[in-house]
Amino acid sequence: MSFNDDLYSCVTVEESRELLGFVVEDIKTVTLIKYFKATTTLKHSNYTEDTWLKLRDAVGAIQNSTSIKYNLEELYQAVENLCSYKVSPTLYKQLRQVCEDHVQAQIHQFREYPFICIKSLDNLSFLKRMNRCWQDHCRQTIMIRSIFLFLDRTYVLQNSLLPSIWDTGLELFRIHIVSDSAVQKRTVDGILEQIELERNGETVDRSLLRSLLGMLSDLQVYKDSFEEQFLIETNRLYAAEGQRLMQERDVSETHCIWYAILCAILFSGLSTLLDENRVTELALLYQLFSKVKGGLPTLLQFWRDYIKSFGGEIVCTPEKDKDMVQDLLDFKDKMDNVAQNCFARNEGFINAMKEAFETFINKRPNKPAELIAKYVDSKLRAGNKEATEEELERILDKIMIIFRFIHGKDVFEAFYKKDLAKRLLVGKSASVDAEKSMLSKLKHECGAAFTSKLEGMFKDMELSKDIMIQFKQNQSEPSNIELTVNILTMGYWPSYTPMEVHLPPEMVKLQEVFKLFYLGKHSGRKLQWQPTLGHAVLKAEFKEGKKEVQVSLFQTLVLLMFNEGEEFSIEEIRTATGIEEGELRRTLQSLACGKARVLNKNPRGKDVEDGDRFNFNNDFKHKLFRIKINQIQMKETVEEQVSTTERVFQDRQYQIDAAVVRIMKMRKTLSHNLLVSELYNQLKFPVKPGDLKKRIESLIDRDYMERDKETPNQYHYVA
Repeated sequence: MSFNDDLYSCVTVEESRELLGFVVEDIKTVTLIKYFKATTTLKHSNYTEDTWLKLRDAVGAIQNSTSIKYNLEELYQAVENLCSYKVSPTLYKQLRQVCEDHVQAQIHQFREYPFICIKSLDNLSFLKRMNRCWQDHCRQTIMIRSIFLFLDRTYVLQNSLLPSIWDTGLELFRIHIVSDSAVQKRTVDGILEQIELERNGETVDRSLLRSLLGMLSDLQVYKDSFEEQFLIETNRLYAAEGQRLMQERDVSETHCIWYAILCAILFSGLSTLLDENRVTELALLYQLFSKVKGGLPTLLQFWRDYIKSFGGEIVCTPEKDKDMVQDLLDFKDKMDNVAQNCFARNEGFINAMKEAFETFINKRPNKPAELIAKYVDSKLRAGNKEATEEELERILDKIMIIFRFIHGKDVFEAFYKKDLAKRLLVGKSASVDAEKSMLSKLKHECGAAFTSKLEGMFKDMELSKDIMIQFKQNQSEPSNIELTVNILTMGYWPSYTPMEVHLPPEMVKLQEVFKLFYLGKHSGRKLQWQPTLGHAVLKAEFKEGKKEVQVSLFQTLVLLMFNEGEEFSIEEIRTATGIEEGELRRTLQSLACGKARVLNKNPRGKDVEDGDRFNFNNDFKHKLFRIKINQIQMKETVEEQVSTTERVFQDRQYQIDAAVVRIMKMRKTLSHNLLVSELYNQLKFPVKPGDLKKRIESLIDRDYMERDKETPNQYHYVA
């Protein structure tokens, strides 16, 4: 059974009672609640007709620029009453008819106007009359719409085929005034005449021209009625001007004039065309410049300068660091498209683009390399569902193009290695194939030496799997804890600060069992445990039922304490676990202040303070069976970034020292300038002359080389 929504509302007893704050368990009946819609009570039978006469008088007063007899609020209310009385269709038609009659009457003032005139003043007067008529019409339409606003926002809005009151006003003016062939011709001819007068050096009323051109645009007749004729006249003007200049001047002078004109075009418009990616106009510009001697080299120089300027702004603005890499990729795509489709794949332009990219991307040392490494990490990390494997491969190819322009590739390697280690150890890599594809691209670009440590990291992970299989096969005593160990070669992986923590006896025992097994197979090696990289899956029981909690090793140590007691202070937890204070605060914050709060903190708050106490949250609820509780990450702090950057600089010093010794050992004696020149050829990262001088002085102090006693600018190798 169905009901008309205008008459009935069907509500169950449960729903109606819930509105009052009650819940009813047993629902059997359905209640029909009838409501009555308020309707307008008419004062007398001729209300509709009388109201329309009042509104028509008001519209007429607006159109004739006389005072309105009635209050505007009263008129608005009258329109609302008529719409409520459901006479909106009739009211709309009547209003349109009144407006149409008025606009039709306006055409006579233009038809009676003398069309055969000699003086330009008459044409100007005609344009002024047209502009005055247009301005009056716009003002009147706005006023009328304000009175009939309720009609416009209800009936008209609900009927998509009906134009709004404003659009109706434009339509009527277009049909009855501007579309009249004689009026349109006179208007367009008058505008063109004013433009020609200005081109000839005379003063014209620009605001009048702007208003009339705006009128043609608003009425959507600009392109058909004006633009074509305007372009024809402009073409004729420049053709005549070109002929005149060629007759008056010799060829070389004419060439200079054209060259100056083209340079002026570049100064005023090239940036705008490139910013707005106006491909058609840029292609025409290239064709134009290719016809003038010296045109293409000039265009190329402007193109190169634009890329340096725009790209430099992307790279050198710290506020844009978050989107820097994506902005660079988008900018490169845009410039590639211009070079391919507008500049006819001209090799000179493509090479200029590459040179410009290399220049601006290295204006800010190290930061672009760091951000590119982080961008790659965001794409290769698990949870990145933005792209399919094919799209990811295309993104990596584009990143490699940007990567080629970077001078400090060792900075990229340091940050990339740090992020790769996290992905491999925590199992956050989206795809092993994508990881190896990226590694292959880096190897192809920078050589095997660049990727040797990165490849070593993958080998360690594969060997660790084999070792764990052997360990489980040789395990004699069964254990309640399932242990997985990754054996990392120290030289391949980023350096981690060792941290001693207090592990539960069961974990310590299992560690010793593994240590005996491993050292039994690989004598002479040393194992150093890294608790900062550990993670675990714990089984927990809450009121809601059993859950599995995936946590870091530090979180594990804290949670296991609540098997032994109900409540602990932060000091008690620090003493029992041995976790460093800053790390402990972040760990407790993740367990008691994050989204998944398996611990309660007293007093409550977002931060962990000295006096806080913690207890197990037995009421914890979650829709998932296995819950991952993320460790509160320190935003990759300045300290961590500085640490990575300092390691890069330290490595660079070692490389400079090795290169100096290698060169001096081979050449035995060398002048300072030749040594520096050799170093620049061998080193693969940017380095300042002052830094090279410091390293040379350091090697002299350590007796690797010495200065010539007679010529201080010459060095000798010390065997």
